[in-house]
Amino acid sequence: MIFKRLIMKLAIVFVFSALVLLGTGNAENFETGAKKFIESLAGEALTSLTIKEQPRPERVVKFRKLFHEYFAHKTIAAWVLGRYWRQATREQKQEYFKLFEELLVETYVDRFARYPNAELQVSNALGSGGRDVVVSSRLNRSDGQPPVKVDWRLRAREGKYKVIDLIVEGLSMGQTQRSEFASVIRQNGGTVEGLLDELRKKIKKMKQSS
Repeated sequence: MIFKRLIMKLAIVFVFSALVLLGTGNAENFETGAKKFIESLAGEALTSLTIKEQPRPERVVKFRKLFHEYFAHKTIAAWVLGRYWRQATREQKQEYFKLFEELLVETYVDRFARYPNAELQVSNALGSGGRDVVVSSRLNRSDGQPPVKVDWRLRAREGKYKVIDLIVEGLSMGQTQRSEFASVIRQNGGTVEGLLDELRKKIKKMKQSS
C-alpha cells in the first residue's frame, strides 16, 4: 500500500513537472515567434517603403498590403471607436472601416520615407500571460538623430500574430487615436456620423496635398 502511494505521488510530481515545463516551452515559443514576426514585418516594411525614388502610388499599394497582412485592422478600428462602436449602424461601421484604413495609409505611408536606410533592432518579447505579447525594438536612424523606441503589442489568433497597437516612445498610437476620435465626436453632436464626416474631409485634404 505504501509503495502504491509512493508511486502515485511520484506520478503526480512527474505530471506536474511536465506541465510546468510544457507551459514554459509554449511561452518561450510564443515570444520567439512574436520576435520573428516583427523582424519579418520590419524587414519588409523598411525595404519596400523607405526608398525615396519609389513612386508614391507604389508605396501606398505596398503599405496597404502590409497593413492587411500584419495588423488586426478591424480589431484596432473597433477599439479606437470605443463606446461609440455600439451606437454605429451597420452601414456606418462599414464606411468607418474603410475611412480608418485610408486615414492610416495616408498618414503613415510618407513617414516611412523619412527614414531611409533605417534599421529596426528587435530586443526582446514579453508575454502578458494571456494571448498578447509586447515586442520591444529600437529604430536606428541613419541621419544621426537619436534612435526611436518602438514597442509592438501583438495578439495571437488561430496560431497567427497580428499587431493590435504600436507604442512609440511610451505613447500608444491606439490610445492617442481613440482620444482624438472621442473628442471629434463630442464636438460634432456626439454622433458617429459627425466623426465620419470629419474623416471624409480630412482624407480628401490629405490626398489632394500628397
